[in-house]
Amino acid sequence: MRSASIPQPLTVTPDITLQEAQVSDAAALFQLIDSGRLYLREWLPFIDFSQSAADTKLYLRSVTTPGNLQDQVYTIRFQGKVAGIIGYKTIDRVNSKLEIGYWLGEGFQKKGIMIRSCAALIAQAFEQMSMNRIQIKVGVGNSKSSRIPQQLGFKLEGIERDGEWLQGRFIDLEVYSLLKREWLENEASAAPGENGQA
Repeated sequence: MRSASIPQPLTVTPDITLQEAQVSDAAALFQLIDSGRLYLREWLPFIDFSQSAADTKLYLRSVTTPGNLQDQVYTIRFQGKVAGIIGYKTIDRVNSKLEIGYWLGEGFQKKGIMIRSCAALIAQAFEQMSMNRIQIKVGVGNSKSSRIPQQLGFKLEGIERDGEWLQGRFIDLEVYSLLKREWLENEASAAPGENGQA
């Protein structure tokens, strides 16, 4: 069960923090959605269903209720401003696996926010949650989003055909995965050597 108090944010960099989502975030998140609706709706199915802050509040209530053990959602804050959402989906503790989903407001693109946020949640999932497998799904053609798992060492497993309903049609999804042993190998190879070189 989740605590009634607001957990401490996860500090990614001095400018980026991840705060467990609260219902009180609804107004700020809806403003971000509403101001960037045209940009976001290209790849996010929920945008057309988010017509008011009340809709965003309903979503936040569903993912923050103590009985929801499959989702853990964070607001991404950049220099104190709400910039987007990232979180764990379909947490499967029996099989030690989960999925990461994310979106970022248009004005916060190209700052390295999302890749750093993903890296922080990946480390937390493997180190603190005892996960063995992390999955990320990306719409085929969404190159901005697919670069994130690619750069973080995920492997493309294949295509989930007609995996998502988007703007009146089914689209295919690229399925990426990263195993804990692969992540540990990547971390070890990225660590500085004796001469200080990465």
